[in-house]
Amino acid sequence: MNSPNFFPSKIICMTEESVEFFHAIGRSDVIQGVSVYAIRPHGVKKMHPVISSFTHANIKKILSFTPDLVIGFSDIQKDIARDLIAEGVDVFISNQRSLQDILRYLNTIGNMIGEKEKTEDFLRVLVDKMNKAREISKNFLYRPKVYIEEWDEPRICGIRWFSEVVELCGGSDIFAEKSRHGIKAVDRFITDSEVVAFNPDIILACWCGKKVEVETFKSRAGYSEISAIKNSQVIELPPEIFLQPGPALILEGIDRLISLFLEFQKK
Repeated sequence: MNSPNFFPSKIICMTEESVEFFHAIGRSDVIQGVSVYAIRPHGVKKMHPVISSFTHANIKKILSFTPDLVIGFSDIQKDIARDLIAEGVDVFISNQRSLQDILRYLNTIGNMIGEKEKTEDFLRVLVDKMNKAREISKNFLYRPKVYIEEWDEPRICGIRWFSEVVELCGGSDIFAEKSRHGIKAVDRFITDSEVVAFNPDIILACWCGKKVEVETFKSRAGYSEISAIKNSQVIELPPEIFLQPGPALILEGIDRLISLFLEFQKK
């Protein structure tokens, strides 16, 4: 006699990271719907129906799939969660902010579907990637001072996981303290005068939802004296990697940053 399956098997994923993870461990079969921002693996939106953006979701469409679980991220999706809960749907909203939180989140949703071993194997790959980055970066002669800009108006410095992965890969985030303790975006507001005072070697610009206007940095008050501006070190990074608290940050983001900081050692 077969044992009954008590795990969710019809899951709506309202953000990208859960989609990427379920595919990575070979359990894409549990996915019933995805966010419009899901891009991994390639062509994923052709594999699953699109049911949400980040701030809005098609509640009627979600209910039509009769899901046994909906997974989302952050307080920004609290209203969607409320509406789904009112319809009797089980909802899991995570609030991961650090690299450790990301690993814990993946462990949680992997175990939610009964895939303990596959999840542990995948997490081992991520941890190994992080450890190798740490080994490489500890040999750097100089840790470049880095300003991470997550948004331009108002100026917002990088969220904690972004700050941590920069430090892991050999950079020194000039606003690490703000990133570490700033749970909400408003806690991470900074001023141009603060950036100028720190004189970063590199500016990593990664605006959520719009293309970075790299040339505009030169015209900001006082920025002409910043090393990053003088040496043309304003670098745009893809938000789908660095502003997404999931596997891509580690699997792809680390390689980009290590390459960047290795190149800086040659200057």
